[in-house]
Amino acid sequence: MPSDPLDAGLLSPVTAGHDDLVADRVYLDAMVGAECALVTAYAELGIAPSEAAVAVDHAFGLDEKYGRPSQGIDVEALAGAAVAGGNPVIPLVGELKARVPAEYAPWIHRGATSQDILDTATMIVARRAVAQVRSSLTHTSQWLRAQAEAHADTVAAARTLTQHAVPTTVGLRAATWERGIRRAVDRLDGLVFPAQLGGAGGTLASFVEITGSEDAAAALPAAFARAAGLEAPDAPWHVTRWPVTELGDALVQAIDAVGKLAADVATLSRTEIGEVAEGTGGGSSAMPQKQNPAEAVLLRSAALRAPQLGATLHLAAALAVDERPDGAWHAEWPTLRELLRLALGASWHASSLAAHLRVDPDAAALTVALTGGRIVSERLRGVLVPLIGAERFTALVAGDADLGDALRTLPEARDLDIDALLDPAGYLGLAPRLAREEGRA
Repeated sequence: MPSDPLDAGLLSPVTAGHDDLVADRVYLDAMVGAECALVTAYAELGIAPSEAAVAVDHAFGLDEKYGRPSQGIDVEALAGAAVAGGNPVIPLVGELKARVPAEYAPWIHRGATSQDILDTATMIVARRAVAQVRSSLTHTSQWLRAQAEAHADTVAAARTLTQHAVPTTVGLRAATWERGIRRAVDRLDGLVFPAQLGGAGGTLASFVEITGSEDAAAALPAAFARAAGLEAPDAPWHVTRWPVTELGDALVQAIDAVGKLAADVATLSRTEIGEVAEGTGGGSSAMPQKQNPAEAVLLRSAALRAPQLGATLHLAAALAVDERPDGAWHAEWPTLRELLRLALGASWHASSLAAHLRVDPDAAALTVALTGGRIVSERLRGVLVPLIGAERFTALVAGDADLGDALRTLPEARDLDIDALLDPAGYLGLAPRLAREEGRA
């Protein structure tokens, strides 16, 4: 009887239902695909017979629209067999060779090392996962841009160090969230997903022997990358792990961006503030009156976990030693997979949160009015200090009385338009313009 999966998301609700693209079976499919791509590369360069590539692709369903390369391979058994050699490629090669016609079996894994296949498979999986993350973030950005436009002039209290500062707008807040997410998308767009092909020590010596030519061996990585759907490497990156660290950094930045959205939504949806609310979910098991910001909570959980995963990648990948590290390479695998998994779940929930986010302009107005006009103290200081001096101005704003009443009793203020001076909508600076992105290049 097969065992339950170790992690179905029971303790990681932010990822539940959103990790199909990084499951063990998907990685295994990518490893089999990488092995097939190597045979295709040999055939493209005329080193292997074209029949070998056709036979290998057919054996693993790559010539079928919905074929699954790893079909019939027991993932749990392979994982157990991987312990002896330290990685799953070693036992996988034997299984693959047994599944193809005997005359073509020697072309499976020929000249390659385990790292060639596993690194290439990792890039195959990562490319697909990042495409999905990017799609979800793009939708998030679109929803937030709509909020920014709709509420460009909706006055709200800006907070610095938790306290009311000056007036801003709900739209500018949404635009700020959106800019961070858009920047993260740009970072993802700049990623490169190179194939890996270097042989045992990154010298391609085995491929020179197999092809009989340095030029042919030099051409093989690009052919391999084309067959795998990846970028051609400029050289083996066995221990120059920028493809991994740059990917990790971009994923952390993406999760950071949605984490900022989540942190603000969680704060602004507090009962005593209520300026925004999530439009879905959020029930409590014990308190029926509650409408918890559930998606913001899930996003926060991802944002709190992601940075240390990125740090682990740097500790392992960036400090890889020799021509293959002793354990650092192995530490990358689950770390990067978890980071991809978090990004997939967090980006989806961010899109859902942004799509259903509700804004309460009346609550925002009540919040702005809480300090009796003091939210425009910065403006008042510039106007009143020349008239009444700094000491009297400090005393004026120090109390909790309504500033409008206090100002109207000042002889020095009799020529001032008090209502206009205290109107927070009159002290928004460029907030509406920034929310609408007017003048943006």
